[in-house]
Amino acid sequence: MSTNITDSGQITYLYFDKSIILTDKTVHMDNLIRFDTITEFNVYNNHETLHPLVSVVDMSRAAQRKAGSAHYGFYTVFLKDIKCGDLRYGKNTYDYQEGTLVFIAPGQVVTVENKGDLYQPKGYALVFHPDMIHGMSLGKHIHDYTFFNYQSNEALHVSERERKIVLDCFSKIEYELEHAIDKHSKQLIVSNIELFLDYCIRFYDRQFITRDSVHKSILERFENLLNKYFLSDKPQENGLPSVAYCAKEMNLSPNYFGDLIKKETGISAQEYIQAKVIDVAKERVFDQNKSISQIAYGLGFKYPQHFTRLFKQKVGYSPNEYRNLN
Repeated sequence: MSTNITDSGQITYLYFDKSIILTDKTVHMDNLIRFDTITEFNVYNNHETLHPLVSVVDMSRAAQRKAGSAHYGFYTVFLKDIKCGDLRYGKNTYDYQEGTLVFIAPGQVVTVENKGDLYQPKGYALVFHPDMIHGMSLGKHIHDYTFFNYQSNEALHVSERERKIVLDCFSKIEYELEHAIDKHSKQLIVSNIELFLDYCIRFYDRQFITRDSVHKSILERFENLLNKYFLSDKPQENGLPSVAYCAKEMNLSPNYFGDLIKKETGISAQEYIQAKVIDVAKERVFDQNKSISQIAYGLGFKYPQHFTRLFKQKVGYSPNEYRNLN
C-alpha cells in the first residue's frame, strides 16, 4: 500500500489506512458527526466509558463504517497503524511504516475519505476533554504542545521503539481508568498524559533531524521567499511579511513552520524575518537618494519610527548614524 499526501486548498489530505483529512477550520457537511463529549465518542466506537473526561480507545473494536466527517470538542490523538508502504511528501518519499500519530485540538474536523466502501478503523485513540486538565500544570501550558495545531501532513511518524513507548503511556492511563477512583487518580492520569506529550516533543525533534535535508530545503525556500518579497511591491502593499504569510506560502501550518525554523536556526521565524529586514535595510540605507522614511515605507513599515527603533535595537546605531559611519 502506498501512503500519499497532497494539498488541496484549505484542506490537507493524509492517506493512511483509508484516508484522513484534517482541517482547523469548521466545515459544513451533511454527514458531519459531532463528538462534544467523551461518552459520545466511546459509544460510537463500542468502548466503555470509564471516566467522563478521558478515554483510551482500541479502534479495532469499533464497528465498520463508511466515510464521513467528525467534529471533535476535545483533544484527540490517533495512533494509526501503517503496516506497509511509504509516506509521500510531494515528490519526496519516506519509509515510516511503524505508525503515525495525528493530533487534533478541540474544534477541529476530521474526515475519513474513501470510495464509499465500509472500512475497519485500526490503531488507538487517546481523548481527553479540556475540563480534565483545567487547574492542572498541563492545563496551564497545553498550548506549548504546538503540534496540536499542525496540519495532517505534518503528522508524527514513530519508530517501532517509539510506538512501544506511546502504547506504554496509553497503558498507564488505561490502568488508572480501570483502577477505583481515589484522590490520586486525576493527578496520575493527567501526569501520564503530560508524559506522553513530552515524549512526542522529543519524537518530533528526532523527526526534524531525520528529515534534515527536507528542512534545509524549506529553509532555503524561506530565504528565497523573503528575497523575492523585498524585491517586489508587496512590502508597500501588504507591509512586513508575517510568519503566517510565509508559512502559508510554503503550505505549512504557522506552528510547524515556526518550530521547524527554530530547530534549524536557533531563532524564531519572526526573528529570522527581522534579521532579513535589517540585512536589506543595511544595503538600502546607503542610497543617498532616499530618505530614511522612504526606506522604511519601502520595507513595509507603517511608521518610520518603528523602523528606526528596530534598526537601532539590532545594529546599535540609528539608520542615519549607520549611513554616516559608512
